[in-house]
Amino acid sequence: MVLFNVSRIQTTPFDGQKPGTSGLRKKVKVFVQPHYLENFVQASFNALTEEKVRGATLVVSGDGRYYSEQAIQIITKMAAANGVRRIWIGQNGLLSTPAVSAVIRERVGADGSKATGAFILTASHNPGGPNEDFGIKYNMENGGPAPEGITNKIYENTTTIKEYLIAPDLPNVDISTVGVTNFTGPEGPFDVEVFDSASDYIKLMKSIFDFESIRKLLTSPKFSFCYDSLHGVAGAYAKSIFVDELGAQENSLINCVPKEDFGGGHPDPNLTYAKELVARMGLGKSEPQGEVPEFGAAADGDADRNMVLGKRFFVTPSDSVAIIAANAVEAIPYFSAGLKGVARSMPTSAALDVVAKNLNLKFFEVPTGWKFFGNLMDAGLCSVCGEESFGTGSDHIREKDGIWAVLAWLSILAYKNKDNLESKLVTVEDIVRQHWATYGRHYYTRYDYENVDAGAAKELMAHLVKLQSSLPEVNEIIKGASSDVSKVVHGDEFEYNDPVDGSISSHQGIRYLFEDGSRLIFRLSGTGSEGATIRLYIEQYEKDPSKIGRLSHEALAPLVEAALKLSKMEEFTGRSAPTVIT
Repeated sequence: MVLFNVSRIQTTPFDGQKPGTSGLRKKVKVFVQPHYLENFVQASFNALTEEKVRGATLVVSGDGRYYSEQAIQIITKMAAANGVRRIWIGQNGLLSTPAVSAVIRERVGADGSKATGAFILTASHNPGGPNEDFGIKYNMENGGPAPEGITNKIYENTTTIKEYLIAPDLPNVDISTVGVTNFTGPEGPFDVEVFDSASDYIKLMKSIFDFESIRKLLTSPKFSFCYDSLHGVAGAYAKSIFVDELGAQENSLINCVPKEDFGGGHPDPNLTYAKELVARMGLGKSEPQGEVPEFGAAADGDADRNMVLGKRFFVTPSDSVAIIAANAVEAIPYFSAGLKGVARSMPTSAALDVVAKNLNLKFFEVPTGWKFFGNLMDAGLCSVCGEESFGTGSDHIREKDGIWAVLAWLSILAYKNKDNLESKLVTVEDIVRQHWATYGRHYYTRYDYENVDAGAAKELMAHLVKLQSSLPEVNEIIKGASSDVSKVVHGDEFEYNDPVDGSISSHQGIRYLFEDGSRLIFRLSGTGSEGATIRLYIEQYEKDPSKIGRLSHEALAPLVEAALKLSKMEEFTGRSAPTVIT
């Protein structure tokens, strides 16, 4: 039993420690400043009620990016000093964001203890390394991100903080070895338990999906599979789930060793950054080496996002959540009794809306941020939800879940092929095209302009808001750009009135809605660590079966031209092209 003492360290506030919907994200060089991380952690403890801290059990883990190990030791010492009873840490400090949510909701300690919250160390899909990004966020006892009331308190506390508590003589814990280390402080015992990162999450997945039917698919000679973790934390789960449990070949896993710098890559599962997977799936610029797999998928740094690909075929995230919802009751045992409702983020295409209308399901359109889905789920109003930024999930946890989405797709493929694994397979492309034939197609793309000067980005958004006061002027500009575009009939800034808690979220994105159901949406994103990111979303709905087979960029070209002209994108930002097109 190791004894430790508590110290009160004097400190002063830092500017800009305001957590967004995804927590606090900054460059590593900012986080390593003396007292910077400590200030934020103490501000978080001070924002929570006493019973959520003193005597509580907290999870501390993340995606394993650079600076994670040091941060875990600091937070553990501060937790001990603040009266926390025990800390749970995933082996090697690794837990995916969805696994943290699962651990909070599902795990029971040997003494019956349950976690009441977690510090998650991740900057999600942003790069890692000494010169790259680090992040931290707090999740609550429901497994979901802290609500705005808590994040606002955290920020207020960071502006007035004068001291933090830490146990400086508490020895560093070996996070590479599973086991419990016991300590004693001024208020009594304090334990740190390092546990297997994957077991709780795998147990939950096996309670949701029919692993045997997926195993039949993955072991069929007709079916081939490829999964890319982009050297993120999904690698801590990939072999256990896909190879050991489901029988996939080990060589079907690529970049599945977690690395603190993600192998020097950008752990964002899209067509731009998942280069190796994209090439292997026949979607690269050159012909792939060897046979193209039937199914491919990728995860981001903390494994809450996903990209799904068929053979030479890309599934948009908006289509993905709609297709999962349309097939969930038949293909996934967890949903066999029916869906409670479905929801999407406002910028996500309306493909899910059409499914909800056809299946007579409750439907919700919410601002970007998973906490809005969490409210609906806690109230029993939503089963499946998603957002266009490669996030898909369900009410099994309160975070988006990349591996869950892959297993959902494999379940749908297994169900569609249950009687024909010996003959011609129903492919990913077949499923998507059949969905379009049934529900219509939402042509959709997103343009990201990253690290734009923040002042210029705000000016562009103000210009777009001002234009909305005169729709005739808007339509004149649009017709000048392209005569093939429908008329704008409505423009606004999206506002959400939460049906669960009554809270109102304003200024959630600028919308231009067209007579034919097309949409242009402009948002400033808070997921980067420097500058501003402008996201432009372009959508056109097509119900005519003879017109659903066009190339997306060709179908959307007139709307793209109209959006760039309307926003004066190049004039405000100096950018002649986006950083990423999705």
